[in-house]
Amino acid sequence: MKYLKIFVLVLVAIVYSFPVFSQTLIQNVENREKISLNGRWNYIIDPYQMGYLDYRQEPFDESPSGKGGFYENLNADNAPGRIEYNFDLSSTLKVPGDWNSQEENLELYEGTLWYKRDFTISPEMNNRYFVHFGAVNYEAHVYLNGEKLGVHKGGFTPFQFEVTGNLKDGENFLVVMVNNTRKQDEVPTVNTDWWNYGGITRDVNLVITPKTFISDYKVQLADNNMDRITGYVQLNGASERGNVQVEIPELGINESFNADASGKVDFEIPVSNVKYWSPDEPVLYQVDISSGKERVRDEIGFRTIETQGKNILLNDKSIFLKGISIHDENPLVEGRLRTEGDMRMMLEWAKELGCNFVRLAHYTHNEKMIRLADEMGLMVWAEIPVYWTISWENEATYQNAENQLLAAIDRDKNRASVIIWSVGNETPVTEARNKFMGNLVSKVRSLDDTRLVAAALEVEREGYTVTVDDPLGAKLDLASFNEYGGWYWDKPGELSKYTFDIHFNKPVVITEFGGGALAGFHGDKNTMWSEEHQEFIYEEQLKMLNKIDGLRGMTPWILVDFKSPRRQHPVYQNFWNRKGLISETGEKKKAYFVLQDYYESLD
Repeated sequence: MKYLKIFVLVLVAIVYSFPVFSQTLIQNVENREKISLNGRWNYIIDPYQMGYLDYRQEPFDESPSGKGGFYENLNADNAPGRIEYNFDLSSTLKVPGDWNSQEENLELYEGTLWYKRDFTISPEMNNRYFVHFGAVNYEAHVYLNGEKLGVHKGGFTPFQFEVTGNLKDGENFLVVMVNNTRKQDEVPTVNTDWWNYGGITRDVNLVITPKTFISDYKVQLADNNMDRITGYVQLNGASERGNVQVEIPELGINESFNADASGKVDFEIPVSNVKYWSPDEPVLYQVDISSGKERVRDEIGFRTIETQGKNILLNDKSIFLKGISIHDENPLVEGRLRTEGDMRMMLEWAKELGCNFVRLAHYTHNEKMIRLADEMGLMVWAEIPVYWTISWENEATYQNAENQLLAAIDRDKNRASVIIWSVGNETPVTEARNKFMGNLVSKVRSLDDTRLVAAALEVEREGYTVTVDDPLGAKLDLASFNEYGGWYWDKPGELSKYTFDIHFNKPVVITEFGGGALAGFHGDKNTMWSEEHQEFIYEEQLKMLNKIDGLRGMTPWILVDFKSPRRQHPVYQNFWNRKGLISETGEKKKAYFVLQDYYESLD
């Protein structure tokens, strides 16, 4: 018995000392049976991690007793002795939501904060239960009724824990310890140009499934084949050898399959008369997948995307990516985008600008945002936060990046709007970085052959020549890069002298350009921070870029002003990055109309 206890403690320490990344996520949580755990959660600020570490800096949940941490949720009625916290007497925060924008004293807080939520349920014998988080920034330790479920790292990707055997009939409580401290070996690393919003920033749901359920599926056109729908359905449960039915009523598809020993069905279905998804006609088909007593419904569009030489083809037709970059932030109500209304507003602004394409930078955005892009007809560049200077030689850092990439692909693989997976932004060329990012590219290609793979590269300048020859570019589908002529280098009036030496016979997409302007501040075209100066940059940039052979798209930086601790000028910035074409109050700057006119000229 002694050795058994030691073994269990070691096993627990191993499980809880490493982040949980590689769970198979339940596809399409929004359309499942579920109980929302959104709402007001009690919280405790814990900058010294008093609720997690004892005075010897050892985790309470790894001690033999497992006692002493805030996750026990003790109070005067159930505590065996003195306690120095009380969730029920503490203030509350809205979930989903970040803590920085909800409480003034937390605006710049980076550290540990505990959340607690009570809920009531009567678990049924024939069901399974999963606690599913849309995203928590950054590291989350999750406890149910005082028992640890696990750990997750990554501030923008979903994760879940099965709690079928952990729920009580009646009152239950969920406690989450969240830490958003920036660290060199994490993804992203310590140095970014966006606000480090901490907290439970996306939906929390208790998902309810049958004993054997449809855990995952993919339904897409085959790789550049407009006449075949291929995919798979994965069952999870004891009786995995079930029958699976795939229906697409509008296409007259009603197919039945038997799952193999692992519970998986691979299928290929010939189709005709498909109306292909595009920005002009964002057609979505009702897809029903059923097995046993369960039916999961989705809305899925079908399209192909590929490159030929320096061209991009959507459904075999050439297309120009008229884009803009977007952060996951609401300028009108500070903080992360929380509701569908917030997200729809941002995408409607992009549509009004004339866009058919958005770059969702620099991390995985909310699933609702991607589904809205499907509905509204906006193609999407989806990115993970491999940003600037990652710890390229650290194996754990690479695994973290890969797992965030896998989670993004896993979640959004059925979204027609996602045409590009990006493996990073503005990363310096070194041998270690080339290997790191090259491995990410290979991983994407091994999982998804129906989308393009890209990264936002950097450029080199000598005289009036801009060179694009990053060795990573040879592995990508696009010659995609950031450049800030007229803002970070040279003056706008000099841009007409520049030429581009691009070493890749691939479509060119300019993933960032622009300059800052304080809305309402005016001067002549050479007055820094004025709307006229930003307008001048856009005018000269577009003239310069139009000369590039193979230019097939752009996502200027950025749709809306956003908060950043790096931007500290007390008059013009005040912790806002002012490169937005729209201000934090929704005011369109003069450069907005320059880009809008340019996109209209391409129609």
